[in-house]
Amino acid sequence: MSTVSVVIPCYKYGHFLADCVKSVLDEQEGVDVRVLIIDDASPDDSASVARALAAGDPRIEVRVHEHNQGHIATYNEGLLEWADGDYVALLSADDRLVPGALVRSAALLDAHPEAGFAYGRPLRFRHGGPLPAARTHGTGSVVYPGRWWLERRFREGTGCITSPEVVVRTSLQRKVGGYDPQLPHAGDIEMWMRLAAHADVGYVRGADQAFYRVHGENMSTTDFGGQLDDLRQRLVAFDSVLDKCAGLLPEADRLSVAARTRLARYALRRAYRAYDRGRTAVVPVDELVEFAAQCLPGGYASLAEYRALGLRRRIGARAMPYLQPLVLSAVADRGREWLWWQSWKRRGI
Repeated sequence: MSTVSVVIPCYKYGHFLADCVKSVLDEQEGVDVRVLIIDDASPDDSASVARALAAGDPRIEVRVHEHNQGHIATYNEGLLEWADGDYVALLSADDRLVPGALVRSAALLDAHPEAGFAYGRPLRFRHGGPLPAARTHGTGSVVYPGRWWLERRFREGTGCITSPEVVVRTSLQRKVGGYDPQLPHAGDIEMWMRLAAHADVGYVRGADQAFYRVHGENMSTTDFGGQLDDLRQRLVAFDSVLDKCAGLLPEADRLSVAARTRLARYALRRAYRAYDRGRTAVVPVDELVEFAAQCLPGGYASLAEYRALGLRRRIGARAMPYLQPLVLSAVADRGREWLWWQSWKRRGI
């Protein structure tokens, strides 16, 4: 039977801990699971809740930080110092696993030693709302070549994983190292890409793998300044992967251009959509353009998105929301946004 070490970092989430731990220990029959709860000096009763859970189940260990060390240090403590199972998972205290998720991932990794990690579809749910209905019967799995999967991330300029749906081969986790403290907001995508540079990537089909809670504290990219920070962090993450995995990626220059082009387009699109929506007073348009220039010095001005922005600037911020139906790119964007939302629901890679 495969062994899985599950690291649960906790900061002020003691009221979620019982449900989180239950999803790991009571709903994963078929794997040998151990849990480490690390309380990062929470000011509430999280530590006492964790200790009470551990007192009732020998599979649970608890560590309590005397001083707050931050989420990256907490992650790495569990992943690199404590985890000793065949596989390891990092699960935030406010998230949950879908029944059987660890069993499905472990089975994939058992059957495919070339795969460094396995993931599947996460289900997002609003804080305070009910859990969505989850699919618990898989329809198989697929293993993607790591380099192919990695290149897709660079071409898309974004990730396809939230985090709780991932199970990593522990030996590979130790080989690539922990989360980068220089990437507090994009450490996840950088980690998955680093892993993919060293091994293939498994995907669980048909079944949902985790419940990801959406609330104010993990929605930092919903405000416009946060969206710009997110793009900046992504750029650093892509550059970081190319730097750390340079010896494994002979096509690094091409990958860099692909990611930078995509990120520049994201930035310019957000800039010109501010005109469509009448939000130029709150969206940092000039900073978004500056970011695009940073991504593609000398090349950003040739992008279609930059030309679309120029058109809107000529029309003007006041008139553009009213003239949006007459501007072809604005109409196309509305259709593209709808299609993106539909495809996001079915997203796997």
